[in-house]
Amino acid sequence: MPSDLLIFTGEYPRGTVRDMPALNVEFSERELEDLRQIAKERGTSMKALVREAAAADIARHRALQEGAEAFRRFFAGHAEEFAAAFPDDERPAKGEAA
Repeated sequence: MPSDLLIFTGEYPRGTVRDMPALNVEFSERELEDLRQIAKERGTSMKALVREAAAADIARHRALQEGAEAFRRFFAGHAEEFAAAFPDDERPAKGEAA
């Protein structure tokens, strides 16, 4: 496995997926050609290549979710400071004219 993918696939080591033994995914002929070429260049199988790509996407998705949640917590914790620094961006309170 390429060293840059270890970051993304460490949680999903090979041979540990037991709940779904297979997943049929359709690709265009062009996509299949590209996958074959990439797998060949990396010295891996197409199955491993696609699995590593999926695991990397799962890791990126989780990281984005965690980052967004950290930002929301930070913003909520500093709402008054943001309001003071950017008063033109504040929503009018209920009953106030826009």
